[in-house]
Amino acid sequence: MNLMETKQDYQALISQGLLHEALAELDRLIATNGPDDNLLFTRGKVKWRLGDRAGATGDYAKATALNPESPAVKALENARDIANFFNPDLYNP
Repeated sequence: MNLMETKQDYQALISQGLLHEALAELDRLIATNGPDDNLLFTRGKVKWRLGDRAGATGDYAKATALNPESPAVKALENARDIANFFNPDLYNP
């Protein structure tokens, strides 16, 4: 199975909402093929959807380090903005 076929596989899993299965496939691909900015970015998006914000941010940072032109740059910026968000009204009604 080539990388293009596996890309179709994990994208199909994501589109079907099978996020845990897609995450397992992405983990396997990264472990087998080494770090890849596209795989890391996609895995970060899956982790974000699963509620693993720290894991997603870590994957976005790794993808950004590998490729400064990656869309992970914007995702990392957005994730950090969300993490730094503070609304005092939520704490002092």
